[in-house]
Amino acid sequence: MSRLPVIVGFGGFNAAGRSSFHHGYRRTVIESLSKELRQETLVGLATLMKLVSYGESGYVDPDGMSYTAAEVVTKFGEQILNSTLIRRIELFDDTKVHTHQKVELSASSSEHFSFCMAAKQLPHPLPISWTVVPIGGAGSDKVQVTVATTFNGLVDSTRDLPVKSAGQLPTGFDPADHYSSRSHPRGLQMAVTASSDAVHSVGINWATIANAVHPDEIGVFAASGMSQLDENGNGGMMQARLKGERVSARQLPLGLNTMPADFVNAYVLGSVGITGAVTGACASFLYNLRLGVDDIRAGKRRVVVVGCTEAPVVPEVIEGYATMGALGTAENLRKLDNVTECDYRRASRPFGENCGFTIAESAQYVVLMDDALAMELGADIHGAVSDVFVHADGFKKSIPGPGAGNYITMTKAVASAVAILGLEAVRTRSFVQAHGSSTPQNRVTESLILDKVATCFGISDWPVAAVKAYVGHPLAPASGDQLMSSLGTFHHGIIPGIKTIDRVADDVNAARLRISNKDIVEPAGSRDVCFLNSKGFGGNNATAAVFSPQVVERMLKRRYGDDAFAKYAKRRERTRKQAAAYDNSASQGDLQTIYQFGENMIDESEIVIEPERITLPGFAQAIELPLDNPYADMV
Repeated sequence: MSRLPVIVGFGGFNAAGRSSFHHGYRRTVIESLSKELRQETLVGLATLMKLVSYGESGYVDPDGMSYTAAEVVTKFGEQILNSTLIRRIELFDDTKVHTHQKVELSASSSEHFSFCMAAKQLPHPLPISWTVVPIGGAGSDKVQVTVATTFNGLVDSTRDLPVKSAGQLPTGFDPADHYSSRSHPRGLQMAVTASSDAVHSVGINWATIANAVHPDEIGVFAASGMSQLDENGNGGMMQARLKGERVSARQLPLGLNTMPADFVNAYVLGSVGITGAVTGACASFLYNLRLGVDDIRAGKRRVVVVGCTEAPVVPEVIEGYATMGALGTAENLRKLDNVTECDYRRASRPFGENCGFTIAESAQYVVLMDDALAMELGADIHGAVSDVFVHADGFKKSIPGPGAGNYITMTKAVASAVAILGLEAVRTRSFVQAHGSSTPQNRVTESLILDKVATCFGISDWPVAAVKAYVGHPLAPASGDQLMSSLGTFHHGIIPGIKTIDRVADDVNAARLRISNKDIVEPAGSRDVCFLNSKGFGGNNATAAVFSPQVVERMLKRRYGDDAFAKYAKRRERTRKQAAAYDNSASQGDLQTIYQFGENMIDESEIVIEPERITLPGFAQAIELPLDNPYADMV
């Protein structure tokens, strides 16, 4: 009997805002929300963006003016909408990107030329064409340099970046403000705040969860695809000497792509359980999710935290993808719309007339438990991941090009859902979260895959969503964004339309697909299963089947019986109250970010090692040693 990996907590941050309790999802369907939910969503964003803070007198702006929630929407609503989702790059000036210009200097009227500089700044070794003479008398550090030939050098300059749109965290929200970030790279700042958001969303104190299982029954699987490439990580380390600066002791270790898992273990959870960081390009989140799902199904792990984080909105990464022709440039967007001023907010157009993807930053984490532990603790269940399928493309001509692997993953995912839920549920109550990268190649190849799978299983009018239209493509966490949106659809019943497109492109294979540029509004609980599809560079394909909470409840009642489920539901009431208390606090600007630096460290002198177990100080249960021989028939 396989254990079912159920989702008991989820959280994170992207261009739509905070993911927990469906806040970010609601930003993407805000036109279809009730007045009350629209107000709640906008006010939560207003506090996150520091437009207002919450106090005894209500909501207060930086100038001391007080507002009711309704007045916050009236005053700041339009500004909030314009300062979220995909928009013009704000993290740096895209018209003045720092660079070095190669120059060749030579004398204008003689065979040599001279200049003065500090002796300590002289290069080593000294160029053979240089003659150096001290000047300024005793104690002076000045020297005169005479160059006998031409001199090749680099001078500070700026350039205009052709890509000018990105999915960025809401304007005014800085993860570093919510804990002692100690010069952490932005990606790790996002990892700490996002994983904390997910852990708090569970509504059960982490110590209670940890005490309920053996320490080695906890797992953390998380990564970044590009590593940390800003100045506090690998980016700064690689640039330092070429910019005449020093490499810091932090840049290399904090730049590793394992750090989104390592930071969660060391500073958020204090876990000694299994850890891992799998990178599969744009499918990385699903790669890590597969590890967690497989371990829970096999009974190896009872609690797993899965996530990915990426902060790639830096000039060098953007230029790299732009040089590949993968990103939508401002010029190509203008040509696409035949305008002189392009609409940066509509830069990402999955399955429409498009010209490249829009890079973005995001950090998304989920907390999974096996179904028995969730029942025991009274955890609130937001869905379940029945399986994740991963396949490569086989022989390839082009590393970025698509291939056969995604046909396999998508077909397997649908077949697995049919085996569990039945063909009718998949035919009539499923939907797809497409990779939907917004490239001309993707719109053709992915739609063809979906059309063929739909034909195989007799699916018609299959709803297809593409969250990248709103938040862009954050690379490793992309499927995390898809999962957060899907959980929102399960809860609210709205499948986000691809509202950045005017119509579906002519070369899209859409005969059996329902690709809408308007929200598909249905009653909550209308959809039983969602398929998260991801296609990554290099042949990294993954598809996951995610069940709705309503389906999971039916499965739990069948496995445990109505009486046991009723007792679980009673325990769940307290969990929901505690989760709601955190949501209320976070919506008022207090994210309660967990960062335990140097706290509650294990005293290694008190570790007790016995033939049957290892006992660690501070942990309620021991780690039982593997004493059974799995190869007894061979020895």
